[in-house]
Amino acid sequence: MSNQINLQVNGETRNCVSPTALPELLQQLGFNLRLIAVEYNGEILHRQFWTETHIKNGDRLEVVTIVGGG
Repeated sequence: MSNQINLQVNGETRNCVSPTALPELLQQLGFNLRLIAVEYNGEILHRQFWTETHIKNGDRLEVVTIVGGG
């Protein structure tokens, strides 16, 4: 059974269905997974842990897009 949960993404309240893995949520929100860094509940989350991280009600994400250039 799926439930709607609330979370914060870059300071905005968002909703998603639980359970949702972090990479799935990021793709749903339109982020390019190769070009972002993620802070999960106040801590930088290393990419190797993304697939095992499942979003829970009240989680806070800060997603930063990496921009190249000079």
